[in-house]
Amino acid sequence: MTTAKTPTPPAPAVKKTPANSNKKLDFKTNDHVVYPTHGVGRITNVEEQEVAGIRMELFVITFDKDKMTLRVPTAKAKAVGMRKLSSPDVVTNALNTLKGRARVKRTMWSRRAQEYEAKINSGDLVSIAEVVRDLHRAGGQPEQSYSERQLYEAALARMAREVAAVEKTDEPTAVKRVEGMLLKKAA
Repeated sequence: MTTAKTPTPPAPAVKKTPANSNKKLDFKTNDHVVYPTHGVGRITNVEEQEVAGIRMELFVITFDKDKMTLRVPTAKAKAVGMRKLSSPDVVTNALNTLKGRARVKRTMWSRRAQEYEAKINSGDLVSIAEVVRDLHRAGGQPEQSYSERQLYEAALARMAREVAAVEKTDEPTAVKRVEGMLLKKAA
C-alpha cells in the first residue's frame, strides 16, 4: 500500500522591490548634491516630464560654475552615483590626504591620465584629493605639461567646490585652503 503525499502549499510570494526604487534619496529643492561627472550642483526643482511617452519625475540640477542644467530621473539618481555633500569628517580626511606624499606610478602618462580622470569623475572627494596631491607642483619642481595642468586644475576646482559647499564659504576661499594644505606638505 502506497501513501499519497499531500502537496505542500506554495511559498507565499515575496514582493521584491525593484532595484531602482529608492524613494528619491531624500533630496529636496535647494539641496546641494554631487553628481560624479560634474561635481557640486544645486537641485532647483523636482518636475514631472513626459519622455518618449513615459511620465517621469526628474531632479533639475543647476551647476552655476559651468552654466549647465541637468535633469536626472529620481528613480535613477542613486544608480548614476548622485549623492549628498560629503560630511565634515570626509572633508577633513580629504584635506589630510593632501599632506601625504605624492604617489606617482611609473607607468606611461596616458595610462595615469586615464586613472586620474576616472578618480575625478568618480565623485569621491578623497580620490579627487589624491589627484590634487599627486599632480601638485611645488616651487622647485619641474613644470607641468599642459595635460597635467588641465587635470590638476579640474581636480582642484572640483575639490574646492565641494569643500566650499560643505564649509559654507566661497570657492576662492576653499581653493586657498586646499593650496594651504598642499604647502604644509612641502614644509
